[in-house]
Amino acid sequence: MGTGPFAVPMFRALVESPHELVAVVTRPDHAPPGRKPPANPMRQAATAAGIGILDPEKVNEPAAVTMLAALRPDLFVVCDYGQILSRDLLGVPPLGGINLHGSLLPRHRGAAPVQWAIREGDAVSGVSVIHMTPALDAGNVIVARSTPVGPRETAAELEPRLAELGAGAVIDAVERMQAAVAATGTVAGIGIPQDAATATRAARLSKQDGIVDWSLPAMTIERLRRALEPWPRLTTFFTRGDGQRQRLVLEDVEVAAHPETAAAAPGSVLDTSGGRIVVACGGGTALAITQVVPEGRRGMPTADYLRGSPLLPGAMLG
Repeated sequence: MGTGPFAVPMFRALVESPHELVAVVTRPDHAPPGRKPPANPMRQAATAAGIGILDPEKVNEPAAVTMLAALRPDLFVVCDYGQILSRDLLGVPPLGGINLHGSLLPRHRGAAPVQWAIREGDAVSGVSVIHMTPALDAGNVIVARSTPVGPRETAAELEPRLAELGAGAVIDAVERMQAAVAATGTVAGIGIPQDAATATRAARLSKQDGIVDWSLPAMTIERLRRALEPWPRLTTFFTRGDGQRQRLVLEDVEVAAHPETAAAAPGSVLDTSGGRIVVACGGGTALAITQVVPEGRRGMPTADYLRGSPLLPGAMLG
């Protein structure tokens, strides 16, 4: 069961394994009239592999549960699917279900674990394969694998690395379940229980998350910039001399130092020399904007943008 790109390496590893995939379950395609539905990477991968595809609107409805039960699966393998499985549905396979999650659980339970790992400044991230329960990301951890987060790594770079890491972890988890059944006849109690007291939430992102709050420290904003690539991206606004409000996407930034930071209001432009826009942030810190996407234009170095921009020291962003 999967929809997004994070599930594709896992799916390909399962196709190449000795285990039989009886079907792929994915989200149905929807689009407004006259427009193409968004890409469904798992549908594309399953079609290329010649695996049958099911796409129930609501996977927990009785008709969908009956349809899946007719396939007589031993195990559900779930990743980046988009629906939470009910207790009744998880009871269909004798072994239940396992889920590949893009964090070291119980840290970052929820829809956006990769983004929150970078946003929170985690030095290490990873993947977890859990034995599923109806509670969100709360089952026993069967396999966990970790990897360092690069100091300049974005979510767009970390996510595919974790997906590849997860492919091997899923195969490992399936083999551990197979060994448990061979040894004891059951997978009850497999894995390590999570400590719910240390769990953190990784809520789904919205466009509003991409609007810069300049009262935050520069290091926090720098992490947000990396966490929000490729969506919704980090965005700020400023008012031009003619009164027009202009949007500016911050494509790359770095923490900076400036002698006027301590006395400046957060969001005020301190310096536009040296091909950078240096902005005062919270806590007496400063951020240098080095790459931008001006409204209605392509990305460019800040130096190129400043040649034709009215943005000068003293302007306010936000």
